[in-house]
Amino acid sequence: MNQNEQIREMVSTVYGKAIAATASGCGCRGTPQKEKGSVIGMAGYEPSDILALNSDAAASSFGCGNPLAFSGVKEGDTVLDLGSGAGFDLILAAKKVGASGRVIGVDMTEAMIAKARENIAKEGLTNVEVRHGLVEDLPVESASVDWLISNCVINLSPEKGRVFSEIQRVLKPGGQMLVSDIVAKNLPDWLRRNSQVYAACVGGAISEEDYLAGLREAGLINVEVRNRFVYDESQIRSFIETEEVPGMKEIISGEPAQNRDDLIRQMAMNMVGNVWSAEFHAQKPL
Repeated sequence: MNQNEQIREMVSTVYGKAIAATASGCGCRGTPQKEKGSVIGMAGYEPSDILALNSDAAASSFGCGNPLAFSGVKEGDTVLDLGSGAGFDLILAAKKVGASGRVIGVDMTEAMIAKARENIAKEGLTNVEVRHGLVEDLPVESASVDWLISNCVINLSPEKGRVFSEIQRVLKPGGQMLVSDIVAKNLPDWLRRNSQVYAACVGGAISEEDYLAGLREAGLINVEVRNRFVYDESQIRSFIETEEVPGMKEIISGEPAQNRDDLIRQMAMNMVGNVWSAEFHAQKPL
């Protein structure tokens, strides 16, 4: 097993355990419940979207924004969600595209796929399907997608260039993507090397500049950041401290109180101003 495969296996294991324990959140954000917001927030989601659900898809979501909020997804479109998790964005997209549209989710974690299918069934939706696969090698036909979305997933890929190329491949000519993701800069090596920080959506995050460059190198146009949410120290400390954050919990658990406080303080200090969520837009040329 090479290093990239090891990273994917580690990430899949962490999120499989998280969904099995009904944990809800990653380094991207905290606990989204129907009755309240998350630690960092259900960025861009309308409360009505959450309260209207028949399933607990929102409470099992792992995103850092709402990639559908500023998209032009319309009735009849085909939408693809990379790393579709428990299906929250799939459900919202399915309601937007209607009976004449189609929504496809791709995830590499079997437990996530099972949970998504359960939530989709509870919502009574028939225009959604979830496929097992890698975001670096999508089980999706070329030039078949009107809109591609993703929510705090690409940062977890060890081969982001392949993901960007796959996005370009599956989009129809003129098709568009809107992706919410974590970006980071100037993080110390000790944070980058920690596998738990990687699983928490931080360690594998690239800079905003590299993200934009990667999309352009893949052949996409109209590449831009449409929205940013920069986390302050209190928000960063909140998601480090919560026991529902896969990855972060393992870092701080078992430490004596003083060591734990020092570690949290040091991690927050290194992340403030260097970690944020961004919404990336790009389009495939006609």
